[in-house]
Amino acid sequence: MNQSDLLKILESVKAGELAPAKAIERLKHLPFEDIGFAKVDHHRALRQGFAEVILGKGKTPQQVAEIVRAMLRKKDSRHNILVTRVDAKIYSVVKKTNGKTARAAKFHPVSGVITIERTREITGKGTILVVSAGTSDIPVAEEALLTARMMGNRAEPLYDVGVAGIHRLLEHRESKLAQARVIICVAGMEGALPSVVGGLVAVPVIAVPT
Repeated sequence: MNQSDLLKILESVKAGELAPAKAIERLKHLPFEDIGFAKVDHHRALRQGFAEVILGKGKTPQQVAEIVRAMLRKKDSRHNILVTRVDAKIYSVVKKTNGKTARAAKFHPVSGVITIERTREITGKGTILVVSAGTSDIPVAEEALLTARMMGNRAEPLYDVGVAGIHRLLEHRESKLAQARVIICVAGMEGALPSVVGGLVAVPVIAVPT
């Protein structure tokens, strides 16, 4: 959306030709930035509550860096920036391309995630508990944990508590499981851990197979 488009909407509202509610609906869908190989959706947060997440897999390091640059140019945005499925090479290009504007960028090697934190405001209710069955599930669990935190939630980890040693899980039944508002279970394809956790709590349980 350019200034002319925005001016037309504002003038229509001022003249009484367009209801404010209708104007909001239009603004939800208009703005994106065409950078050639990608169309960056700057109003994703307005429509869905969080800015567009950049999937690094399948993109070149420079493409990821340019999308990050487009998002960082929105000075009025306070939303965090999240890039998933990346490696140290992509992180290096993101930092080099964006310079000082990306000084808050951090690379999380276990999960393969880049975060650029612009706000620490907590908007979610309660705590999200991210549970993993084994150590090999931690990379996926860490991605879920960082995603939840970057989207304004309190999130805590509980790792290596698979049902093969169920006493490890039951030890945290009251202190963590019962206190969570949502639980994300990251485990193998058999689905044993989410099933057990689902039988212990009265909150939503999201199963993530690895």
